[in-house]
Amino acid sequence: MPRPGAGVTGISLVGGVAGANIGCRSGIAADSVVAVTPADLATVISDGVHTAIQSGRISGEVPEEIRVERSRHRSHGDYSTNVAMRLAKSAGLPARTVAEVLAPLVAAADGVARAEVAGPGFLNITLEGAALGALAREIVLAGDAYGRTDRLGGLRLNLEFVSANPTGPVHIGGARWAVVGDVLARLLDAAGADVSREYYFNDAGVQIDRFVRSLLAAARGEPVPEDGYSGAYIEEIAAAVVRRRPGVLDLPEPEAAAVFRTEGTALMFAEIKSSLAAFGTRFDTYFNEKDLHDRGGLDAAVARLREGGHVFEADGAVWLRTTDFGDDKDRVLVKGDGSWTYFTADCAYYLDKRSRGFERVVIMLGADHAGYVGRMRAMAACFGDDPDTRLEILIGQLVNLVKDGKPVRMSKRAGTVLTLDDLVEAVGVDAARYALARASVDAMIDLDIDLLTRQSNDNPVYYVQYAHTRPCAVLRKAEQAGIGKGTLQDFDPSLLTHEREVDLLAALAAFPQVVAAAATLREPHRVAHYLEALAGTYHRFYDACRILPRDGETPDDRTRARLWLTEASRLVLGNGLRLLGVSAPERM
Repeated sequence: MPRPGAGVTGISLVGGVAGANIGCRSGIAADSVVAVTPADLATVISDGVHTAIQSGRISGEVPEEIRVERSRHRSHGDYSTNVAMRLAKSAGLPARTVAEVLAPLVAAADGVARAEVAGPGFLNITLEGAALGALAREIVLAGDAYGRTDRLGGLRLNLEFVSANPTGPVHIGGARWAVVGDVLARLLDAAGADVSREYYFNDAGVQIDRFVRSLLAAARGEPVPEDGYSGAYIEEIAAAVVRRRPGVLDLPEPEAAAVFRTEGTALMFAEIKSSLAAFGTRFDTYFNEKDLHDRGGLDAAVARLREGGHVFEADGAVWLRTTDFGDDKDRVLVKGDGSWTYFTADCAYYLDKRSRGFERVVIMLGADHAGYVGRMRAMAACFGDDPDTRLEILIGQLVNLVKDGKPVRMSKRAGTVLTLDDLVEAVGVDAARYALARASVDAMIDLDIDLLTRQSNDNPVYYVQYAHTRPCAVLRKAEQAGIGKGTLQDFDPSLLTHEREVDLLAALAAFPQVVAAAATLREPHRVAHYLEALAGTYHRFYDACRILPRDGETPDDRTRARLWLTEASRLVLGNGLRLLGVSAPERM
C-alpha cells in the first residue's frame, strides 16, 4: 500500500509554534505515565535554557521558538534540537559546551530517559519507553479536540475570500479560494483564533450594469452587448426574471433595467451561494457593497482620510496620497465627474471591518489582483494602521483542469469560463477540495481529472481516505470478535516499542504542530502533505505489526496497546481530513 518516500522522517517540529498546551491532558489518571510530545520537549528545553541563564552558566536570552526535530536514526535518540548552536554566539562558548550545560537539565524532566551531546552541539533526546506510547491514550481521550491549540488565542480576525461578482457562476479560480479560504478558517479556529468568514458581495458598479444589459438583451432575444456577458446561464437567469416578473419587458427601459438588476443579481447570487454550500464552503457574513454606499460609508472613509492629512485635490479629482507609504502612484478617490472609484469602496470596506473590532484583516485575491497589494497596504497606513500587523493580502495563482493530458477550456453553462460546478461534476467534492488544498497557493496547478477520479494510490485523496478506512476496519473486526482495548488501567504504553510503532507515534505527535504552523503561516497544504506522510506511516505499521490475534490465539496486553494506537491513528487521520473539509469514510 504505502508509496515510496511517504514517511515522516525528518519532519521539523517547532515547539514554539504550537506551544505546550495541546488540549489533551484531561482525564488521565494521576499514576499514569504522561506522554511527552515535541511541544512538551520544547517547553522542557526552554525551561532548561532559562535555568542555565539564571544560574550564570551561560548568557543570552531564551529563544522565542525552540526547534525540535524527529531523529532520522533511532540510535541518535527520539528527538534532536540545535538550540545550543543558536545560543553559542551570545553565550561566548562553543556550542558543545552549551549543550553539555543543557543536557542534564533536559534529562531530569519527566519522561526523558537521557539527553546526549552529539556532533558540533546537537542535543539528542531519548524518551522513556512508555512516554511516547502514552500519546496514543492522550489522543483517544482528546478525540476530535486533538490537534487544537491556543497558538492564536485572542486574535480576532476577518477572513475575506471568494467574493466573486454576482455576474456569473464561481469560476475555477474562485473554487480554489473557496477551498483554501474555508480550510484556512478551520485551521485558524483550531489554532484558537476568533475568525469570521466573509464574502464581499459587489452589487454596485460598472460590471453589474453590463450584467443587467446582458440579461435584458437575452430576455428580448437580442445579441449580447459588445461588453456584455454570454453563456447559457445568462439566458436561464433572464428567463427566470421574466417568469417571476411577467410584463417586465413592457416596462420603460429604466424600470425594466431596475427589475433585472434587483431580480437578476439576487438569482445569480443565490446560485453562487448554493454552489459554495454544496462545495462545503460556508460564510458567517455576506457583505453588500451597496450598503456601504447607502449608509454613507464612502463619505465617512474619505472624511477620515482627509482628517489624517492624506487627501488632496488635483485635476478636478480627489486623491489619496498613497505614495507616502510606498505605493507606486497616488490613487483617485473621487473622479472629476463626482463618481466614486472602486478604490474608495475598498477604503470604506477596510474601515468598516476595523470598526467591527477585527484586529487583523485578511483578504484573498487572485493573481490578476497582485497589483492591489501596494495600494491596499498604503491605504491601511493612511488610516493610521500598521499594515504589517493589521492587513494581510494573500495572492493565489491560476488553476487549470486537465483531461487526457490536455487543458479543459469550455464550460457547459458559462462558455469559455470553467466553473466550480464544472469541477465538482468532473471529479467530485472530496477530490476537488483535497486537490486544491494540497497545493501551495502561490503555485499554478493543473488538476488532472483522470488522476483525481482514479481509485489508486496515485490519487492522493484516495490514498489518505483509504488509510482512514484501515483502522476503522480493524476496530470493527475487534468489536465483532469481542476484543476491546480495555480501560485506561489496561493500557500499557511501554509495549509500543516496535520500530514501526515508534514511527507512527512520532507522526501522530506532530499533528498539533502541523495544524498550528499551517494556520500561522497561512499554508493549508501542510495538512494535506502531513496526512499523506501519516498514511504511509500507518500502512507500514499495519504491515509490520499484527494488531488482532490469529484464530485460536488469546488477546493480550500488546493487542490492547495496539488497539489504542489504531484508534489514535483513526482519530488523527479523521481530524486532519475534516480540517480540509473532506469526508473520512469508514469503508471504501
